[in-house]
Amino acid sequence: MTDIEIGRAKRARRAYSFDDIAIVPSRRTRDPEEVSTAWQIDAYRFEIPLLAAPMDSVMSPDTAIALGRHGGLGVLNLEGLWTRYEDPDPLLEEVAGLQGTDATRRLQEIYREPIKAELITERVRQVREAGVTVAGSLSPARTKDFAKAVVDAGVDMFVIRGTTVSAEHVSSQAEPLNLKEFIYELDVPVIVGGCATHQAALHLMRTGAAGVLVGFGGGAAHTTRTVLGVAVPMASAVADVAAARRDYLDESGGRYVHVIADGSIGKSGDIAKAIACGADAVMVGSPFARASDAPGRGFHWGTEAHHHDLPRGQRVQFETIGTLEEILFGPSRVADGTMNLVGALRRSMATTGYTEVKEFQRVEVVVE
Repeated sequence: MTDIEIGRAKRARRAYSFDDIAIVPSRRTRDPEEVSTAWQIDAYRFEIPLLAAPMDSVMSPDTAIALGRHGGLGVLNLEGLWTRYEDPDPLLEEVAGLQGTDATRRLQEIYREPIKAELITERVRQVREAGVTVAGSLSPARTKDFAKAVVDAGVDMFVIRGTTVSAEHVSSQAEPLNLKEFIYELDVPVIVGGCATHQAALHLMRTGAAGVLVGFGGGAAHTTRTVLGVAVPMASAVADVAAARRDYLDESGGRYVHVIADGSIGKSGDIAKAIACGADAVMVGSPFARASDAPGRGFHWGTEAHHHDLPRGQRVQFETIGTLEEILFGPSRVADGTMNLVGALRRSMATTGYTEVKEFQRVEVVVE
C-alpha cells in the first residue's frame, strides 16, 4: 500500500472505516432461511456471532442470561457495578437521571467502591445456573488481582479487555502481566484485546489466546480519539488482524485464533462488513443499549467513562426502540439498521450467496 506524505518528516498509510466500504453482491443468491450464522470458539458453539460488550449499561447477569438463551455470548464486566454493589439498581436509576458534566464526576464516585471477590462469585453463579455459557471480563490492570476468583467461580471463557492490550507491556512501576504465562496456566480459553495492527495481533496470538479483540471497544461512548489522539479505522484494522490470523495459522502449524471486531459496530451493516473484512464474530455495545430491558435505561457508558484521573468516555443517551429479542431478531420497526441485527446479517449473506460465516469472509468489498 502506498504511503501518503503528511509532511517531509512523516508518512502515513491510508486506512478505511466500515463507512468507507461496501459489500458487493455476487452472481449467486440464497434464501435467508438457508443461511447459518453459527460460529464456534474452542469447545463453545453459538448460534449467532454476537458477543455483548462487558459494559454495565448493556450487560447485567439477567441480560447475559437472555443473550445466551438467544444464541449469543454475554460478557459480564467483573469490575462493574454488579461486583461492587449487592444491588446496583438504585445507582443505575441515579445515573440515568444525571445531568451534563455531573455524570462523569458521579460515575467516578460510584466506581470508587472496591470490587468484591464474593460478588464476582455470585454473579458468575447466577449466569451458570441459568445453563448458558459464562464469560467474564477484567482489564489487564486487575487481571492478576481477581483472575483466581473468576476462574474458581466457574467461568467458561475469560476476557482480558482494555483500550489497547499488548503482549509486551513495559512498566517501571509494577511487574506487568505476563500474558503468555498467564494464559498457559489457565484452564479456560482466553479472549484478549484490543489491538489494531498486524504485528500487535500476531504477538497476542502467540500468547495462546483463543481469540483477539480488534479495536478499542466502546465506540459510541468513547472519546479516546479526542483525549489521547488514538483511533483506528475498523475495516483496515480487522483486515490486518485477519491477515495476522492467517500468518499465525501457518506459523503454528494449524492453530486458528478467532478475530472479534470490537468497536464502531453501531448498525447491522457494520456487523456484515466486519465479517466481510475477516472477523469471526463481533462484540456489540451501543445496539444493545437501545433495548428497553438494558440495565442502562437508555444510557450507555464504558469503563473509560469513570477513569479516576483521565476519563476517555462519556455517558451517551439512546432512544429505546425495542426489547433485546427484537433488536436481535426483529420484527424491525425502523429502517436504520438498529433492529433485527441477525436477520439483516442473514439477508446480507444470502444476497451475496454465502451460507456460512467463515465463507462470508471471502466476499468482495469495494471502497466507496
